[in-house]
Amino acid sequence: MIARLSGTLVEVHTDRVVLDVGGVGYDLAIPLGTFTALPSAGGKATLFVHTHVREDAIQLFGFVSKQEKLVFETLLTVSGIGPRVGLAILSGLPLPELVGAIAAQNARLLSSIPGVGKKLAERLGVELKEKMTTFGFGEAPSKPAKTSMTDDAIAALKNLGYRAAQAEAAVLAAARKVSVQDLNALLEAALKSLAR
Repeated sequence: MIARLSGTLVEVHTDRVVLDVGGVGYDLAIPLGTFTALPSAGGKATLFVHTHVREDAIQLFGFVSKQEKLVFETLLTVSGIGPRVGLAILSGLPLPELVGAIAAQNARLLSSIPGVGKKLAERLGVELKEKMTTFGFGEAPSKPAKTSMTDDAIAALKNLGYRAAQAEAAVLAAARKVSVQDLNALLEAALKSLAR
């Protein structure tokens, strides 16, 4: 099993990357949180890997942090959640918010994630509440504070057709790189990351 890969990003997309490790290109599916944390193509990256083996395929899933990988693997313990659904759930909310929603059994918030119906949202809370409380997520320390400017940028991206979680992740990632007081710079950086 592959547990971790370090190399150069050859391709970066919102849902997958190709990572060159010693001349071998590994195609890894990734959640939105990992995408927003990665550099552009050509940059160096280390990803924690979940290797999923089926009788007809071997799939690799990459994560920027051990916590993200652990939450993903915990989601897979729920009946009816395969890797693709697990990835969609991870992409639906920022990681601390997702863990908090499951621990609090907040089915309303969980069912707002595309692909998660009310029954699955309730099952997540019932089956994983105890496990999620052990992760000890508070507010993520590196997460920039939302301001009225970031709210405006998120609203603008939503008006352009991006999903709320996708828009928020892109704007908060952009806020780490540019001034949160400059709406145009925020939007430009967020759109660049979404276009990769």
